[in-house]
Amino acid sequence: MTRHSYIFMDFDGVTHPWGEVEDFRSLPLIEAVVREFEEARIVISSDWRMLFSLQKLKARFAEDIQVRIAGATPHLLPKQGAELHGLREREAMLWLAQHEQDVEAAAWCALDDAPGNWMSRSRLVLTDFKRGFTDEDAHALRRMLLAFREGELTLPARRVASFWA
Repeated sequence: MTRHSYIFMDFDGVTHPWGEVEDFRSLPLIEAVVREFEEARIVISSDWRMLFSLQKLKARFAEDIQVRIAGATPHLLPKQGAELHGLREREAMLWLAQHEQDVEAAAWCALDDAPGNWMSRSRLVLTDFKRGFTDEDAHALRRMLLAFREGELTLPARRVASFWA
């Protein structure tokens, strides 16, 4: 059985510049990187997951990539403003806990334009919200996925209990 690598993916500021036409102009470049890594799976972490069905979100992707979309993260409601920091990562960890036996050993990274969404910066490919996903970001994602594939990427262990804080 092949071990999967998960890419938690935002849309606005990643697949297209934030605040511009939502044309997903950067998506072909993301898909090209994903095609290089058969083990890579996409999990949608964008706020779009609350507006559209998973089927409609998948339809944005090329047909060969649609089958590699593993789902969308659950939506957690913060009780106070301070809980917004790292919220997407907590949602991602909840998704992993529901789909992987060993969350701490899971290979995952995030594509996002908002660094405050992710506490584990070493797993974040941070895009420029004015440009979306670029060739430079493609190189960063490729390096991350290759490190996962080769078992070379060592990241700090996280206690599962901290995901619910």
